Amino acid sequence: MDEKLYRELGQLTKDKSIWKQNIPYVASLLKNQSPKITAKAMWLLGEMGLLYPQEVAPYTKEIASFIISDNDLLRERTANALGRIGRADYDLVAPYFEELLSLAGDKSPNVRLSFIWASENIATNTWAVYENCLPIFAELLNDENERVRMEAPEMFRVLGKRKPEFVRPYLEKLEYIATHDEVSVVRIHAKGAIKATLSKTIKEPDAKTQNKQVR
Repeated sequence: MDEKLYRELGQLTKDKSIWKQNIPYVASLLKNQSPKITAKAMWLLGEMGLLYPQEVAPYTKEIASFIISDNDLLRERTANALGRIGRADYDLVAPYFEELLSLAGDKSPNVRLSFIWASENIATNTWAVYENCLPIFAELLNDENERVRMEAPEMFRVLGKRKPEFVRPYLEKLEYIATHDEVSVVRIHAKGAIKATLSKTIKEPDAKTQNKQVR
């Protein structure tokens, strides 16, 4: 039964034209006893929420409740879903933002990875909420898991493109990682974060320069 339902959700995932009308049905599966089905439903609700945030809004509290689940996969998927919904409308996930941040220290590397990915999604359109959160991501730059370390610099790249002043205090650390990390992808991503931050800084003239240009 679970396999049949899982395949059904897979087919639904492919047909975005019927997503909106199926949001209540998919949300009902959050109560499914199978973690595999619940996880799939949660992931799909996240993707639906990116397109139809207001229609998914009634279910965000239930999605966020899985942040404290004992199941690693469900914690992973709640991060995925909240990230996508939050990218579309941060206000819908704002009540759960502090809880979401707690996943940065999760025991599962997959959850930590999904947390970074979710944060990148939210920061794309609502970067200001991360102004005081950079120490959390700086810690993840040194994560013992390679995949987490590969993704961590991407958060600095996303923020560096939008608010370079958030990232400037971490440029020295990123430079060190870009030179010394044993994993090439980590080094490449660190260089990308540095480049995004510096290029944005160069493109933005300071107030004096702007005044001269006006004159």
